[in-house]
Amino acid sequence: QVQLVESGGGLVQAGGSLRLSCAASGRTFSSYTMGWFRQAPGKEREFVAAFSSSGRSTRYADSVKGRFTISRDNAKSTVYLQMNSLKPEDTAVYYCAVDPGTRYYPSASEKMYEYWGQGTQVTVSS
Repeated sequence: QVQLVESGGGLVQAGGSLRLSCAASGRTFSSYTMGWFRQAPGKEREFVAAFSSSGRSTRYADSVKGRFTISRDNAKSTVYLQMNSLKPEDTAVYYCAVDPGTRYYPSASEKMYEYWGQGTQVTVSS
């Protein structure tokens, strides 16, 4: 079992920044991916960013490239999402997730992620 603890959500004005964090605990894996998804009211959950341990590589959704940065502390099994230049359309519940498979490039499909956090609300006001 893997447990995920998220923090860092909140309310900010457009153009501001937030830093989300997610710490994983429980069983360990030889390789895995930690990622972020988000879901706005009335919309499907969508991929945001992910970081794979096997390939030490990152992947971003086009909508956040250049604004968001994902980083990882493998020793603490923690992933961070630095969000800059926030826009009202970034408003959503952000979910941390873990894909336990061995991948050299992160998957953007939520079907590959077996473990999920409870989500943290990010609200960007105009």
